[in-house]
Amino acid sequence: MARTINQISDTIISRIKAEPLLADLNSTSKTSVWRLIVYCVSFGIWVLENLFDTHKSEIDDKIANQKKGSKLWYRNMALAFQYGFDLIVDTDQFDNTNYTQEQIDESKIIKYAAVIESESESRLIVKVATENGDGVLSPINEIQKTAFDYYFDEINYAGVKYTIINYAPDRLKLNLTIKVDPKVIDLSGTKILMSSADVGSKPIETALAEFMKELPFDGKLVLNALVDKLQKIQGVVNPILNSASTSWIDVSAGGYGNIQDVYDEVLPVSGYFTWSLDDVEFQTLITYVV
Repeated sequence: MARTINQISDTIISRIKAEPLLADLNSTSKTSVWRLIVYCVSFGIWVLENLFDTHKSEIDDKIANQKKGSKLWYRNMALAFQYGFDLIVDTDQFDNTNYTQEQIDESKIIKYAAVIESESESRLIVKVATENGDGVLSPINEIQKTAFDYYFDEINYAGVKYTIINYAPDRLKLNLTIKVDPKVIDLSGTKILMSSADVGSKPIETALAEFMKELPFDGKLVLNALVDKLQKIQGVVNPILNSASTSWIDVSAGGYGNIQDVYDEVLPVSGYFTWSLDDVEFQTLITYVV
């Protein structure tokens, strides 16, 4: 942001006063030659700084306009949604007048978004999710979804077809056999001696949780990468992935659809996964052997 002429001239004058060789420039008259020179120089700097600001603004606008309508633009617009706020007329920007930064931040309920092109038709697939109080990914509620749909209709480009996916997470079910070194890990999966670097007493379960949390939103689950992570655990001799399967929301069925086997990698329909060691419907089973 450009400084004012007075701010620039004050900076120059303060530097002059700090320089012993310029001690003779001590007149306080605004019409003194040296002060007039300072003013002329300050004016030139002020003009230049304003030109820089204008140039930056023009470049920013060009970049933004060039990318409008792209998949990245749609993703950014999804993340920019502010629940409870209205758009400025004839723009795709929200009116934040008279609201605090805290209110603005809290209104941005879409924490994750991904936009891909449908493989079967000319349509964008917009996947969104928020976080619950524990930081776990979850869908926005129905009232919020209605507001988000209305917003997306307003900012959408004419003729662009899209589908918004706001589903509960895809369920992931794993069956693992872990061959362990019994000197380090017992047959319940518990590490016998904990070190200061250990996060939990059951390193395989901890590594599984870390792996799932590290997956990017709408990122592929690669089974080989999971096995590689388990292989690096101290005390694990050989991790064997016997099977993997997943299920996702089937809108026509009103719930989760049939379980599908995964052989190599899989992209979550909802954009993210959930897994459990306790839920019998999609329980991950871990068997420890020597």
